Amino acid sequence: MKKLIIISVLLFGYFIQAQEVAGTTDLEELDVRKNNTEIYNAVEKPAYFPKGSLFFRQKFARNFKEKNVISNGIEKCELTFVIERDGTLTDIKVSGTNQSFNNEAIRAVSKIKTKWIPAELDGHKVRYRFRVPLTINFK
Repeated sequence: MKKLIIISVLLFGYFIQAQEVAGTTDLEELDVRKNNTEIYNAVEKPAYFPKGSLFFRQKFARNFKEKNVISNGIEKCELTFVIERDGTLTDIKVSGTNQSFNNEAIRAVSKIKTKWIPAELDGHKVRYRFRVPLTINFK
């Protein structure tokens, strides 16, 4: 339960999508019908997890194995992935200083098989880059 609460609180930034990620397109630069392979970070209807962010956090916490992380302190990373037009996840990446934490974050999110509701732009489903900042205290 403690792990679930910690991860739930730390995934509070789940919907934070402030920075533009390289290789993405802003709302002003688009023509969705011509380029369906473009990855967007600004859309009219962002992608979301069925049953909401709390359900995503619960699934992530259930999959995350603390024993696989070598740490005695606070670890941070940023998980990014692309939500495809069919709701599947691709291009899962993580940036952080602790490799075991990074690997476990990728493993935990990769095990979630529930498809996302894809982002929409001009009424079309589009590929969407999503970022999740993670901070966990392993003390």
